[in-house]
Order: sequence, then structure tokens, then C-alpha cells
Amino acid sequence: MTLKEIAAELVAGCREGRERENLHRLYAAGAVSVEAADMGGGAVTECVSAIVGKHEWWAAHHIVHGTTVEGPFLHGDDRFAVIFGMDVEDRATGRRMPFREVAVYHVSDGRIVREEFFYGN
Repeated sequence: MTLKEIAAELVAGCREGRERENLHRLYAAGAVSVEAADMGGGAVTECVSAIVGKHEWWAAHHIVHGTTVEGPFLHGDDRFAVIFGMDVEDRATGRRMPFREVAVYHVSDGRIVREEFFYGN
């Protein structure tokens, strides 16, 4: 897949609730996910199976009441960014938190090899 195809499919999958399905389809086996802060299991997650686990942890601990997805925004031939907005509730506390983040995806050999998340206010 080309960078443009990967970016379009990632965004479509996020809009349609196919994020986990796309992890195996779009990501390299050794992909790395980097959060701006430690989310309870460290800030860096290595390999697609661990990234799947990170998604499962998120779903088990949060209720998502709404999302927005802006982009993709292509950069050169190996990167793209997406802006995510979420209205999220922490299952343990009931606290509701709206937030936005920018995700930058790095692509090599037709697969996502790295994702980095930058948090807003």
C-alpha cells in the first residue's frame, strides 16, 4: 500500500470502529507506539501484539462517548498525522474527560512502523 492508501484506511477505520482490525492490516509486526506520558504500562509499546493489548486496556478502562477524526495530513513520502478528539469517561471514577491529540505515523515498506501521540489541553 502507498502512504496515501495507508493513511486513508487508518482514518476510515478509526471513523468506522475498525481500529483493532487495522492494527494487523496496516502495522508492521515490530511497530512501536509512543505516548507522550506513561499510561500505566510505560510510554513505549513495542510490537503489534503489544499495541493490540494497549487498545484492549484502553477499551476496558474507558467509555468513549464520541470521537472526531481530522486528516490525514501527509508529510513527504513516509509520514502522516491525524488529529483525534474524544469525549471519554474513566470507568473506575466516572470522570468524563474531553481531549484532543495529534498522532504522527511513520511508514516504511508499506506498513506503519511507528506512531507517536502528542496531547493537547
